Amino acid sequence: MHLDQAMQERRSIRGFTKDPVPQALLEEVIALANRAPSSMNTQPWHLHVLTGKPLEQVRKGNTERMLGGVTPSREIEDYAAYEGEHRKRQIEIAVQLFEAMGIERHDAERRQDWVMRGFRQFDAPVSVVVCFDRTLLNNTIAHFDTGAMTYGLVLAAWAKGLGAVINGQGIMQSPVVRDIAQIPEDQVILTCVALGWPDNSFVANSVVSRRRPTENVTRFLGFDT
Repeated sequence: MHLDQAMQERRSIRGFTKDPVPQALLEEVIALANRAPSSMNTQPWHLHVLTGKPLEQVRKGNTERMLGGVTPSREIEDYAAYEGEHRKRQIEIAVQLFEAMGIERHDAERRQDWVMRGFRQFDAPVSVVVCFDRTLLNNTIAHFDTGAMTYGLVLAAWAKGLGAVINGQGIMQSPVVRDIAQIPEDQVILTCVALGWPDNSFVANSVVSRRRPTENVTRFLGFDT
């Protein structure tokens, strides 16, 4: 797959088959993502790839704590509520997904189930827990660099026929993830990526988020017009 094709066609996948993903294929994907640029070649990221029993334990711990009313606990500074245009875009993609799934506005049960799917990491067969070095916790560039690698990860997965979604809900109960995945204390949990073979019968997988036109996000200075 050409790079431009992968970048144009990639979308977030939230429904997966139960088919396992071979470790060798995951190693290929990670090797590609590992080529991501980083500030002064610092390469601050670490990946913990979960499947099988450990992933099921994370799912169970996340959902039980969330349903039990335990306050979410993330290891990075949490974001404030989105406002203005950012909130509009957040609502827009939610509307697209709910319309695709046929979830009505008043259907509290199905809406709750959709939220819990996120905490279950969308029942994907693989979860990649993305971390970075704790010594760089207050270094914003390290967050940026790890984000670049994470985009490379989902893009490489797509190019290999896999689907993925970057999923902050999956590490909302980070103590559970840290304990089960035995993540070293010198690493900070940033996010996770749910990954597997796309389920083509899951209608939400067809949703493509709308993007602003290039001219709305870009300024060109000093070019001949």
